[in-house]
This record gives sequence, structure tokens and C-alpha cells, in this order.
Amino acid sequence: METLSFLFLPLSLLATGVMAASAGIQAHRVHMDPFGATVLAIATSMGGGTLRDLFLGLTPVFWIIDTRYLAVAVPVALVSFAFATRMSSGNGRRLQTLMRFDAIGLALFTLTGVQVALDAGIAPVMAIVIGCVTGTAGGMIRDLLCNMTPSLLKEDLYATLSLIGGGVYLALLTYLGDALAAGVGFAFILTARLIVLQVKPPRDVF
Repeated sequence: METLSFLFLPLSLLATGVMAASAGIQAHRVHMDPFGATVLAIATSMGGGTLRDLFLGLTPVFWIIDTRYLAVAVPVALVSFAFATRMSSGNGRRLQTLMRFDAIGLALFTLTGVQVALDAGIAPVMAIVIGCVTGTAGGMIRDLLCNMTPSLLKEDLYATLSLIGGGVYLALLTYLGDALAAGVGFAFILTARLIVLQVKPPRDVF
């Protein structure tokens, strides 16, 4: 089955960047210092992919082989941390920005996770599950390290949208080709997630 191989690296690096940005903002919200923001960003942006590689037996894991992921995550974390310090508190702007970055990362990592699983010879149904793990684990790690309840464990369709989006991508892959199918899958997850956040916005605004 043909997949979005030629888009994998740019999509993965973009996903790494947006999840690192979400971690940098979250780090400021919970009063971490820049070093803490960096550690949180690395755990967030690489946690899902690390679990994916371990489940598939792909070792060493991706970020040990390719240091470009660290080269993206660290500066993005520091820039987003600095950016968050300039945003006013108490109006929910930082949280809204964080959740939008998280939604983009969820969509991108889901698609790249499905691809890695397919390339490893995993059955399509399990590839969707691996895609969900890749898409959701980083945000869950970020929230747990910040002593917060992960979105995955709330009633806001976080993992459900990842699973459906991965299924949409696989269903359309044969008919639309890799790039277009990936675009539709990405648009579905991102749009649906943003709608959920609009209908049921996060409550804390610090």
C-alpha cells in the first residue's frame, strides 16, 4: 500500500514543533523555568513517536537516530515559553493557543503514526491504533507531568477523533492517493477537534 512517504519527514518535524510549542506554553502556565520547559517539550513532542517505535520494535527510536527532531523541539520550546510570558493571564488566551497547537499535533502525529505502522507491515486496523497512540500519547505525557488530567481521559473526543481520522486516511488512500488522502484526514481531525474545543472550551484560564 502506497503511503505519504515523501511527506513523512516534513510532517513529522512540523508535528514535533507544534507539540513542543504547546509544551512551552504549558510550562509557563504551571510556573516551570526554561529548562523545565525544554524537558517538557522533548517529552511531549517525542513521547508518542517513542511509544510507537517501541511497540513496533523499531530501535533505536527515531529521535536518537535523527537529531533534527531535537533541533526543532528545543528552540521551539524556548521561543514559545518566552512568547507565553508576554501573553496576559486570566483571559484564557494561553490555554486556547496551547489547545490549537495540540490539535494540529494530534492530526499530524496520527497520520505519521499510521504510515510508520504500515511501513512496518502492520495490519491496517492495528495501524490505526498505532496512529492513535502516536497522536495522543505526547499530549497525555505533557498533562501528566504538569499534574493535570489528560484530554485523553476527558469526554472531549480526543482519542476518538484520532482513530476516526486515521481510518479516513486509510479508507481514502487507494482512491485519492497519499497526499490528498492525508490532507483530508488531517482536515477532518483538526476541524473536528477545533469544533469540540469551541463547543466545550477548557475551563481553567490561568
